[in-house]
Amino acid sequence: MNILITGAKGFVGKNLTESLKNIRDGKDKTRPNLRVDELYCYDIDSTSEELEVACAACDFVFNLAGVNRPQNNEEFMAGNFGFASTLLDTLKKHGNTSPVMLSSSIQATLIGRYDSDYGRSKKAGEELFFNYAKETGAKVLVYRFPNLFGKWCRPNYNSAVATFCNNMANDLPITVNDRSTELELLYIDDLVTEMLDALEGKEHHCTFDGIDTVLCDEGRYCAAPVTHKVTLGEIVDLLEEFKAQPQTLVMPEIPHNSFAKKLYSTYLSYLPKDKVCFPLKMNVDARGSFTELLKTANCGQFSVNISKPGITKGQHWHHTKWEFFIVVSGKALIQQRKIGTEEVLNFEVSGDRIEAVHMLPGYTHNIINLSNTQDLVTIMWANETFDPSRPDTFFEEVK
Repeated sequence: MNILITGAKGFVGKNLTESLKNIRDGKDKTRPNLRVDELYCYDIDSTSEELEVACAACDFVFNLAGVNRPQNNEEFMAGNFGFASTLLDTLKKHGNTSPVMLSSSIQATLIGRYDSDYGRSKKAGEELFFNYAKETGAKVLVYRFPNLFGKWCRPNYNSAVATFCNNMANDLPITVNDRSTELELLYIDDLVTEMLDALEGKEHHCTFDGIDTVLCDEGRYCAAPVTHKVTLGEIVDLLEEFKAQPQTLVMPEIPHNSFAKKLYSTYLSYLPKDKVCFPLKMNVDARGSFTELLKTANCGQFSVNISKPGITKGQHWHHTKWEFFIVVSGKALIQQRKIGTEEVLNFEVSGDRIEAVHMLPGYTHNIINLSNTQDLVTIMWANETFDPSRPDTFFEEVK
């Protein structure tokens, strides 16, 4: 399949192009039925001749070109309607009735604050495409995007989330006039998934109830099925947690497919070089070191323990807390004894064959570095973060 992408250097265009390249080059095998041959990437610096070649050869068109922040309002109609007309005329010139996707905007509803020159230019583009479908019989897919966010989105342009992420990551101020303002947000990977679905003829259709998207099989419009409605206050609160993570080591709950997960990925993409790497507090003594790596809101914490040759660590037990010890380098003997008994459970472990060993509640336990020359490195997970006011840790030698 030959694919034309207009606006290929923009936020959506770049993400779509890179995803299609991965499929074309065999790096992404999640869509075995989708074959990508030639990618025609058209943008503002491309020539009319390049558009002619692409329109003659393409099997699908993603029209992502458009104007969001012109110097004057007349440019809205020229950029959002004028180019669309040129594109469709060029396809007609070559007798090419391949499917065409249009990126429009929820502002094309022209409802309330969306009644603007930008919205009217998007609405005109939509009608142009619908009339083109009637005239040529070509399949037309019109998407009204809500607010978009994700990696590579340009801050201080037309995305509040991009601006917030960039400013928070770079210690710049954020202005929120009303924390209760709600946005409907579409994550770039969810959008690209929908666009790849469209390539395979599996696009999702919808109608609109005011500005609300209503998914339905017979809808005139198309939509990505997964969006998130979030207030500005909720966005800022999450970003403040993310920013504090190198100091607190606490990772907030980030459920699968949640807005928090997508926002965190977006936030990370704006980190400057000096924040990509951050120090951890090493608790060092003559025996080695112990360093907390990561704490979670409800699922405990991870640490790394380094024991010098011949050193024994531990020699304590817990009422309720449980742990995993995972030796990743060196050789160790892990011992556990149930409180009030004499029987000792012995586990010899090594970084040559990585295993996880439960530290059982009610069992005193230790870990002994069996080497006389090599440090022992152990990853440790505890089911709860350490609370110095209730440590649940009691000294007792295993034997």
